[in-house]
Amino acid sequence: MRRQLELENAVATELAGAHDAVLRTLEQQLDCDVFLRGNMLTLSGDDDAVEAGAEVVRELAERIERGHEIAPDTIAAIQGALEVDASPRAVLEDVVWRHRSRDVTPRTVNQKRYVDSIRRNTITFGIGPAGTGKTWLAVAMAAAALSNREVNRIILTRPAVEAGERLGFLPGDLMAKVDPYLRPLFDALHDMIDTARFTLYMENGVIEVAPLAFMRGRTLNDSFIILDEAQNTTPEQMKMFLTRLGENSKMVVTGDVTQVDLPSDQHSGLVTIADVLDEVPGIEFIRFGGRDVIRHKLVQSIVAAYAAHQERLAPELRPAAAKRA
Repeated sequence: MRRQLELENAVATELAGAHDAVLRTLEQQLDCDVFLRGNMLTLSGDDDAVEAGAEVVRELAERIERGHEIAPDTIAAIQGALEVDASPRAVLEDVVWRHRSRDVTPRTVNQKRYVDSIRRNTITFGIGPAGTGKTWLAVAMAAAALSNREVNRIILTRPAVEAGERLGFLPGDLMAKVDPYLRPLFDALHDMIDTARFTLYMENGVIEVAPLAFMRGRTLNDSFIILDEAQNTTPEQMKMFLTRLGENSKMVVTGDVTQVDLPSDQHSGLVTIADVLDEVPGIEFIRFGGRDVIRHKLVQSIVAAYAAHQERLAPELRPAAAKRA
């Protein structure tokens, strides 16, 4: 099947982009050949592939006509939304947080479900591989909640489990010790809050960072609390953390059950928690997959290769955490 679509000049120019980057990405994503001559776009291939490709192009054209810039990953986001009968506009134009000229928005349907769950529920679990935006979007939601005065502070925590090192072996005060463990959260916050304001928030306790062990005995009111790398919590630590929840607070728990760094004889609190809390109202589990990876395209391939390798391993050779997952 061959189909031609006449585009507005501005749309054709945007699709071509610098050195035809967007056009090449479009052809890589679609299961058909794509040709652009002037303002006439031609799709050639199987009937279903051409029809699906035409729908993607129409959505891209609408975004361009509404004044949005098109990046190569926009195509994958639109295609992913259309494949599950979701509205690409509802996904890509849900601005979670705006800092200077940068908008933070979901890029996949699962990311949209994730931010909607955080808005709707008191506790949200984001479980999935690296690069799926779990931490990034959680921090954006926390910054938005603080800016809108929905909460009075942001609390960031994670278990201090890294390559056999213990927190006390690192030099410096508490902040210096915690910094390497919480650096991904710090980086995300620095991207979303001006440096001067971030420093002021830290000094005034509006933003607080602490290892998970320091949470015991506390009640966290009026707070947006993020537990990162939760796969490295024990079931006892997970219970302790969740029971810190106070009035007018939200919790977001993120982790990847395929990257458990606990000793092989210890169970992961993130692996077992779904069985415990699956039917509790106010709690939702969002599970991400390889298609939600929004880092370099090669990361998707790496995640998929590791998943396939894990499936090929005999059960008796799998790590204890993988068996339990």
